[in-house]
Amino acid sequence: MTTTTPVRPSPEVPRLPDGTRVGLLRRARDAVLTPRTAIVGICAVVVGYLAIVPLYYLLWGTFFDEHGFTLKGFGEAFGKGSLAGPMLLNSIEFALGSAVFALVLGAALAWVQVRTDAPLKGLFFAASLVPLIIPAMLYAIAWIFLADPHTGVINRVFGTQVLNVFSMPGMIWVQGLHLSPIAFLLMVAAFRAMDPSLEEAALMSGASRRATLRRVTAPLLRPAIIASVVLVFVQSMESFEVPAIIGLQAKIYVFTSRIYNVLQIYPIDYREAGALAVVLLAIAAFAVLLSSWLSRHASRYQTITGKGFRPRPIALGRARPFVGAAVIIYFFVTAVLPVGVLLWASLLPYYQAPSGKAVSSITLHNYSTVLHMPLALTAFRNSVLLGLGAATGVMFLTAVVAWLIVRTRVPGRRVLDVLASTPLVIPGLVMGLAVLFVYLRSPLPIYGTLWILLISYATRYLPYGMRYSVTAMAQMNNELEESALVCGASWWQSFRRILMPLMSSGILAGWVYILVVSFRELSSTVLLYSPGKEVLSVLLWEQFNNGNFTVVAAIGVLMVVTLMLLVGIAYRVGLRFGAGTDS
Repeated sequence: MTTTTPVRPSPEVPRLPDGTRVGLLRRARDAVLTPRTAIVGICAVVVGYLAIVPLYYLLWGTFFDEHGFTLKGFGEAFGKGSLAGPMLLNSIEFALGSAVFALVLGAALAWVQVRTDAPLKGLFFAASLVPLIIPAMLYAIAWIFLADPHTGVINRVFGTQVLNVFSMPGMIWVQGLHLSPIAFLLMVAAFRAMDPSLEEAALMSGASRRATLRRVTAPLLRPAIIASVVLVFVQSMESFEVPAIIGLQAKIYVFTSRIYNVLQIYPIDYREAGALAVVLLAIAAFAVLLSSWLSRHASRYQTITGKGFRPRPIALGRARPFVGAAVIIYFFVTAVLPVGVLLWASLLPYYQAPSGKAVSSITLHNYSTVLHMPLALTAFRNSVLLGLGAATGVMFLTAVVAWLIVRTRVPGRRVLDVLASTPLVIPGLVMGLAVLFVYLRSPLPIYGTLWILLISYATRYLPYGMRYSVTAMAQMNNELEESALVCGASWWQSFRRILMPLMSSGILAGWVYILVVSFRELSSTVLLYSPGKEVLSVLLWEQFNNGNFTVVAAIGVLMVVTLMLLVGIAYRVGLRFGAGTDS
């Protein structure tokens, strides 16, 4: 017997009148085609383009040729007879040694700064700012003047070879000193956030200071230690200035200097350079992922709770004068000596150690040469244009994208945040090579112009702009923005007249940082510039290769002064702008 189940009639869908349906479609279209959608959409596309396209072209140009998939570049870079083995060991030794040295120095100084009653604490932050302002290239050149085995000031003063800068320990010394302020600033924040009562409890329980340091302090500082080591390690792996200026003269090759050498040999083998760049990118990405994995249980080391605490400084007692002397020595070595020797060299017709004869030959001829050098004026103008353009473009782009990420629930917005952070693990030289891959194959007439440098800078410093913008946007409640919209203001008006002024402190901080680092950028620039499109860092590089060391020192002094003036002007403008928005 067959049972038939009655079929229920489907409910009739109400049909809208044609006029109503057309009106709804028109309103939906108008909601999509708004200035807000256009601006946000364009900025999101630009950010995605900057983050994805160069990396895609780099990987495609490395792994594919006209015949399809190939590993020929890796065979040429790492095959028999190559410098792959020593180069890899040198790269790891240089990066790891610099990271450990910077961490030990930065952590010790941070502990003295936060936990003790050491004198002259203001010098710590002065010593941390000066190396960050001085470009790495100038810092390396300054230490050549100081620690050259034959003519270095330090070796001449002591009458023996105290430090040979043209060696692996010399490279680690220069790189570690230059990056130690980064470790210092990270560790200062960690020490200030850590409750010292835990250490006091261990000491009261009978533990020695060494055991307390090993079993209490070090575990609590583990996230900051990992972050410091990984950050300095990655920056040292991607560093071009110290390996190129110091390492090449000592015939010590690392990844960045080897990539540069490959691109200087005609005919240029882009596939071999791409293979080296991909391996360097993989090492940097692995270091960042390892850092994230090691810090996965960071909540275990949280010591700030609802119960307040006030760190009590440790009385140094009789050791206080010695610690004060150590502070002065640190400031002298990291800041005064490098800047002083650059100023000294810039006043000499040829470099020589300080002496009575050298003092009698002091002249301003090098500064006159620089000021009358047409290429110097061109390089200065290009540096200013690129610095201002990169800083302004990146901060505007990231401010709009930060609104999309923080203020909306658009699906995939977090993916955009991840994409914008991708260039963070791409070394500067690799970024320059990736951009080169794109615009050598692109029909757009960008290669050989300043635009290719601007695109490279914008891509390289996009992650830093995102961090500043997202942080500033996340700190603001959306009530003022909603009030403006209710009062009839458009999205662009509320964004420009409410959100941007409220974000001004974060936007200005990111703008100043990108301006400074763009002004001194060399690693990506050295692969992309063309004659007539030089910047100050390239001018320094060319003058150094030509042996004009005193002219290099004069350009360096003017460059440092310019950077300090730009930062000072931006700071004053920011104060005035902020005051204006508060009234």
